[in-house]
Amino acid sequence: MKEAVIYRNNEPAGRLTQTDKGSYVFRYRDDYFRDPSKPAVSLTLPKKKQEYHSDTLFPFFYNMLSEGVNKKLQCRQLQIDENDSFSLLLATAGENTIGAVTVKKAES
Repeated sequence: MKEAVIYRNNEPAGRLTQTDKGSYVFRYRDDYFRDPSKPAVSLTLPKKKQEYHSDTLFPFFYNMLSEGVNKKLQCRQLQIDENDSFSLLLATAGENTIGAVTVKKAES
């Protein structure tokens, strides 16, 4: 199982988990979810429910990844399998992303 903390404007908003079976779970933090002044991390993950499940990496997070030649170069340089989107997300979306959301590896 791999886990990441999802930040919105440097504030922890939730946790993204890749299960051992390869599915994904996104869960808003309790305090973030209950605060109506805090916006959703994306339009596709509204704060109408606290937890979301998917068989594939949620499109919002997948779209934070590079494509094509840039993806190949990143994977080669970082020694990450091109099909391991979660590891690539952890390695490349920790800072300097386009938008307010960043992804950092969760501390165990």
